[in-house]
Amino acid sequence: MQSSSRLQRLTSAPAFKRFVAAPEFGPLVLLLVEIIVFSFLTSRRASVDPFFSIFPSFLSSTNITNLMTFIPELGMIALGMTMLMTAGEFDLSVGSTFGLSAIIMWTFYNAGLTSLEVGFLVAMLISIAIGFVNGWFVTRLRIPSFLVTLGMLLIARGAALYITDGFPQRTWSAESPLVDVLVGEFRVGDLRIFTSLLWFILFVVVLHYVLVHSKAGNWILASGGNPMAAIARGVKVGRTKVWLFILSAVMSAYAGITSSIRVSAANPNSGDGYELEVIAMVVIGGTALTGGRGSILGTVLGVLILRVMRNGIVMVGVPGLAYKIFIGAIILGMMALHSTLERRTGNGR
Repeated sequence: MQSSSRLQRLTSAPAFKRFVAAPEFGPLVLLLVEIIVFSFLTSRRASVDPFFSIFPSFLSSTNITNLMTFIPELGMIALGMTMLMTAGEFDLSVGSTFGLSAIIMWTFYNAGLTSLEVGFLVAMLISIAIGFVNGWFVTRLRIPSFLVTLGMLLIARGAALYITDGFPQRTWSAESPLVDVLVGEFRVGDLRIFTSLLWFILFVVVLHYVLVHSKAGNWILASGGNPMAAIARGVKVGRTKVWLFILSAVMSAYAGITSSIRVSAANPNSGDGYELEVIAMVVIGGTALTGGRGSILGTVLGVLILRVMRNGIVMVGVPGLAYKIFIGAIILGMMALHSTLERRTGNGR
C-alpha cells in the first residue's frame, strides 16, 4: 500500500509529466522494447535451433560493433535534416549529395589531379554550393523545398553517373592521414570503434547545443514555427534557412566520403533512397513535419531505432525485404503516440 502511494506520487510529479510529454520519451521506450525483444528472440532461436548458436547474439560485442559501424553515416545526414526540418523545410537531395561527394573526391585523386586532402576540400565546397543553390531557390524564388531538392536530387545523381559512366571509383589505394582521421579504428575491450562514431558524437553535442541553448536555435525554431511573426521580430528567416540547407548538404557530403573510405568503394548510386529513410529517422525522433519543433537527441534515438530494427529482423530470420514494412509501422505508431501525448499535455490531463 505504501509503495503504491509512493508510485502514485512519482507519476503525478511535474518532472515525470514533463519527461513523458517530451518528444524523446516515445522513441526511448520503443528503443528499449526493441532491444529487449530482439535479445529474447535471438537467444531463444539459438536455444531451439543449434545451427543459430554459431552466430553472435544480439547483445554480443560483435553485433554491437556492427551496429556502431553503420550508425554514424546515416546519423550525420539525419542531424542536418533535423535542423532543416525544424525550420520547416525538407532536403530530398541528401542521398544524391552523399553519393556525388565521394565520387568527386576519388575522381580527383585517382586522376592524379590533387591529393586526397584537396579532393576532400573540393567535394565539400561543391556540397556547400549545392546547399546554397537549394536555399536560394527556396528563399528567393519561393519555390517549395520539396520541388527544389527533388530537382537537385536528379542533378547530383545524374552528375555522379555521368562522371563515372556508372562504374564505382577505385578507393583502396589511398595512403593519407585523412583516412585515419575520418575512419580510423581502435579497440575498447572487445569493441572495434571507428573514429566516424566519435565525429558523429561531436556533431550531436554541437548541434544539440546550437538548437537548445543558442540564439541561432531560437531563430531556427521561430523560422519553422511562425515565419511571419519571426520576421516581424527581426529574425532573418531567409538567411537562416539558406545556412541550414548548406549544413544539410555538408553533413551529407561528409557522411558519403566517410562511407566510401570505410567500405573502400565510391559508387555513383550510393545513398539511393537515403532521403526517405533519414526523414523517417527524424520524424520518429519527434521533429515536427511542419517545423517549429525539433530534437537532436530524439533524432539520435530515431537513428538507433531503425538501425536496431534492420539488424534485429535479420538476426531473427525475417527477410530483409520486409524492412520497409516495419519502418512504415513504426512511423505510424510514433505519429499516433506523439499526437496523443500532445493532446493530453495540451488539455492539461
